[in-house]
Amino acid sequence: MKKAYVFPGQGAQFVGMGKELYETSPLAKEMFEKANEVLGFRITDLMFGGTDEDLRQTKVTQPAIFLHSVILAKTMGGEFSPSMTAGHSLGEFSALVATGALSFEDGLKLVYKRALAMQKACEKNPSTMAAILALPDDKVEEICAGIDEVVVPANYNCPGQIVISGSLKGIEIACEKMKEAGAKRALPLKVGGAFHSPLMDPAKIELSEAIAATSFSRPCCPVYQNVSTIGETDPEVIKANLVAQLTAPVKWTQSIQNMIADGASEFMELGPGNVLQGLVSKIDKNVTVSGKQ
Repeated sequence: MKKAYVFPGQGAQFVGMGKELYETSPLAKEMFEKANEVLGFRITDLMFGGTDEDLRQTKVTQPAIFLHSVILAKTMGGEFSPSMTAGHSLGEFSALVATGALSFEDGLKLVYKRALAMQKACEKNPSTMAAILALPDDKVEEICAGIDEVVVPANYNCPGQIVISGSLKGIEIACEKMKEAGAKRALPLKVGGAFHSPLMDPAKIELSEAIAATSFSRPCCPVYQNVSTIGETDPEVIKANLVAQLTAPVKWTQSIQNMIADGASEFMELGPGNVLQGLVSKIDKNVTVSGKQ
């Protein structure tokens, strides 16, 4: 029986996240305070007692979710013994720090740089995302390809659920066409921009430089990356995939299927929310899922 740990991405945040950890674990408190120091502002104040609006800012959301997930893994000590890991988008950074491929400080700095670069790209090109339910993947791909605007599949979350990403006009046209094609729902999401699309190209350049300048090690177990969907341990491959991930789709369905094919029978989500537990169950109802936050 192989145990896999999965780490959530943007959208899992909630006010009060990580507060209990901070108050009950001296190690967690020390790591949160270190994060405040590294970031140059008290992110813990926003996490524990800010508003939903505070937490929705990309530059706050991403480091907040990363901190909650990574500190949780670190406080588990020897109990955290993964056979394999994966993270959804931002969660890939959490997985890499939890498995020792990146130091805590380097991971936090990269996540913050990524968040700022993505926020800047969003401001430069107003854009959005939408969730498409109950339409086959190939139909979603076909509709996106036929629209004369930037609009692409961004997250393959589970069978029957794809998130698309693109320009405001592109998403509006796509949602209409998806409904006409029989989608159960085509819902624009409350996000700051078109993540995992070509509109993130400006952020990719900034992140690429930061990743190139950061030291990576071999993780303690394979990390199934969003871009390749297979277990990676080579630091150079991991770095290249992290850069590519900004403009490439998150292939979550395929990653989980590959983890199961490689022997994972138990999945634990570490971090805020329970979104990934739901997705893993929809991908394969025969595996055991749980979560810890």
